[in-house]
Amino acid sequence: MKNETKFYEKAMAAVADPCRLSILQEISKKGTMRCSDVVDLTGLSQPTCSHHIKLLSQSQLIDCRKQGRNIFFTLNKANFKKLGEYFEKFGE
Repeated sequence: MKNETKFYEKAMAAVADPCRLSILQEISKKGTMRCSDVVDLTGLSQPTCSHHIKLLSQSQLIDCRKQGRNIFFTLNKANFKKLGEYFEKFGE
């Protein structure tokens, strides 16, 4: 149960930031993104984008896959579903 609580805490903290929320929305629209795409989207520096991506990855809301020199990000849809089911309990 403690691991479950940690997941929800990290996931909610990750989406609470407007920059990270816009990154997630863009990944959702495009299916996959690279760090350079995130830099272009946000206008933030590469190290700042890497920081946001790291937090999203640690929250388990995105999956990162390295291919050559690029790292591609996709949504972890199973964990978004899990988060949605968690919030649905509040409406019961």
